[in-house]
Amino acid sequence: MDISQAPLAGVFVIKPQRFEDERGYFSEVWNRHRFEEAGLSIDFVQDNQSLSRRSGTVRGLHYQLRPHAQDKLVRVVHGRILDVAVDLRRDSPTFGRWFAIELSADNQLQLLVPKGFAHGFVTREPDTQVAYKCSHTYAPASDRAIRYDDPAIGIDWGLGAGEAILSPKDAAAPLLADVGELF
Repeated sequence: MDISQAPLAGVFVIKPQRFEDERGYFSEVWNRHRFEEAGLSIDFVQDNQSLSRRSGTVRGLHYQLRPHAQDKLVRVVHGRILDVAVDLRRDSPTFGRWFAIELSADNQLQLLVPKGFAHGFVTREPDTQVAYKCSHTYAPASDRAIRYDDPAIGIDWGLGAGEAILSPKDAAAPLLADVGELF
């Protein structure tokens, strides 16, 4: 398992080792010991999985406030996404900056999005399934979102105007400048 630091402090790209033969492949997608060797001691308590039927579905940018903030380990089970992390730590030199990487069932890359970051993704293929581990359970009172197309953040989602498929919650999300409490 290769664990490497992304350009934003605390965000990591994980590449599991893959063993292939004529039957298919085997891959260990998470190992507490390997994470601890890399200095990442995270107690994951919840696994989530989503299915997005249509390409261009945007989920995010989501985060939970303290004390329910979540570390997330994201991977694609089927299909392909552009996965995005946005730094929401006000004292960070990279506050408001984003990092994106393509995750797919083929490349098996994973993204570790730590507490203090918003997370979102856009599907690049129909019927994309995303699985992710969380270090805290879902807490509706702490659940927050930021507008995916906030011009102050400037994420390049690879979508044209009006192409994003959004939930009502994500469509109504505020801009970063209009959000009060962060990290």
